[in-house]
Amino acid sequence: MTQIRTIAVVGAGSMGGGIAHLAAQSGFSVVLTDTLEPALERSLERIRQLQEKAVGKGKLTPAEAEETLARLTVTPRLEDVRSADFVIEAIIEDEGAKQALFRQLDGLCRPEVVLATNTSSIPITSIAAATTRAKQVVGMHFFNPPQVMRLVEVVRGYETDDATVALTTDLAKRMGKTTVEVKRDTPGFIVNRILVPQFIEAIRLVEEGVASKEDVDTAVKLGLNYPMGPFELQDFAGVDIGLHVMDVFFQETKDPRYAAPQSLRALIRAGRLGKKVNKGWYDYE
Repeated sequence: MTQIRTIAVVGAGSMGGGIAHLAAQSGFSVVLTDTLEPALERSLERIRQLQEKAVGKGKLTPAEAEETLARLTVTPRLEDVRSADFVIEAIIEDEGAKQALFRQLDGLCRPEVVLATNTSSIPITSIAAATTRAKQVVGMHFFNPPQVMRLVEVVRGYETDDATVALTTDLAKRMGKTTVEVKRDTPGFIVNRILVPQFIEAIRLVEEGVASKEDVDTAVKLGLNYPMGPFELQDFAGVDIGLHVMDVFFQETKDPRYAAPQSLRALIRAGRLGKKVNKGWYDYE
């Protein structure tokens, strides 16, 4: 089994930065790269703030916090992933963008290096098709925030081999995560396959005038013992992302259960007109 010492994370958004922070905390050398230098700066500052907060709460010593930061390198140069023993992609949820990136990674990384994607909805097989190493392409789906959420879905593409699944599972466990294996490359994997229809049904209840979004959230939290209601969770995760996942589900399956409600599209359109793409349900009263 490949010895993993250095992990490259591509994409310095909230997920990529969180995964990089988690990997550095877990003792790995980490290369965090993004073409947008401001994103790298924001991510590094967010990690510093979280480290300072942990020190203030007595969860880390100052020395431990410094050691974590010392293991983290940020760079706008994708070429710097050459040193990595394992790569985790966490860029925009767009199939074409991911395929283009994986094509580049395939040319940059050593032949034995596994390329993992943090996609929440795009087929692993489609991403792997852009490479010459489909057996070593795998889904490694963390949940937000990666430092806190305990689950990682390890997702097989059509050609992903057993060694890649075993290596990825072991790596996730070394980061303190519990893993589940998704044996077939199905849209949404496990969690989103269950969660997205709940989002759609919650929106339809409001559209039909059955209940307000506030009462739907209250009913789900108290009746199902969920920590957040479906509208709160959509706002937290990003309504744009939710719509994208619904559209991927529908395109892949043509199942009307996954057709995105019109009011969600209208909400996002209104947010864009207001120059804030990710306006959520609770931004409008």
